[in-house]
Amino acid sequence: MSELPVQPSLRRLKAFGVRPNRELGQNFLIDSNLLDVIARAAELAPADVVLEVGGGLGVLSEHLAERVAHVHVVEVDRGLEPPLRDALAPYANTTLHFADAVRLDLAALQPAPTKVVANLPYGVAATVILRTIEELPGVSTWVAMVQREVGERLAAAPGTRAYGAPSVLAQLACEVRVLRPVSRTVFFPVPNVDSVLVGLRRRGPAPGPGLRALVQQGFAHRRKALPRSLALAPSAGPDVRERARAALQAIGRAPDTRAEALAPAEWVALQEALR
Repeated sequence: MSELPVQPSLRRLKAFGVRPNRELGQNFLIDSNLLDVIARAAELAPADVVLEVGGGLGVLSEHLAERVAHVHVVEVDRGLEPPLRDALAPYANTTLHFADAVRLDLAALQPAPTKVVANLPYGVAATVILRTIEELPGVSTWVAMVQREVGERLAAAPGTRAYGAPSVLAQLACEVRVLRPVSRTVFFPVPNVDSVLVGLRRRGPAPGPGLRALVQQGFAHRRKALPRSLALAPSAGPDVRERARAALQAIGRAPDTRAEALAPAEWVALQEALR
């Protein structure tokens, strides 16, 4: 802890009188030693265009700007504008967006992002990752610090408690891995939850709207058999339960299989069998 006062982030906290906003789940990265770990994991290259969601104090933003062609920094908290503008002032290859990343028009970002590298706010981490998979087809790599449960959920294997709709939707498009645990002490304030560095590498397009809806409806009542869960969806037709039972049998599964038993590729097969 003796080195923390010399960290750039802590100096910026003091200089600009920043107080972390707990309602926004702000936990600022204060250990610069982790920056190189993130950069190596993302395999940053000079031609990369990086999207960073949750700019915070700009410490990661600076590190990225020195290594890539362009950085889009998205921050929802206008109170962080002074330290962020101070951090980004030396870098002409950055664009600062004060917006909610859940609502921002990602497709309008120019130049278009090729990688997502971020210390993601806990409350929106999974949503942001899944949304960027869907709406930014040019992104090939994601490296993000997220709550441990979120990282484990995205990377979970079928049949495990953590496996759910986010797991399927992420893994249909990407290889997903939990890269390493992240100590609570690298953040200020120290969070009450554990974090991990999660990595995703695209291997295909995002699932289409129909498949996304099928997966989400299938997991909506995960304690029930999949056909029953689909039948409970507001848009379900009168025969969906029997059709789902027949479709499960057509792909080699029992008619009372639950959603968590199906691997991502089986969801694609199930959708085909339901047509």
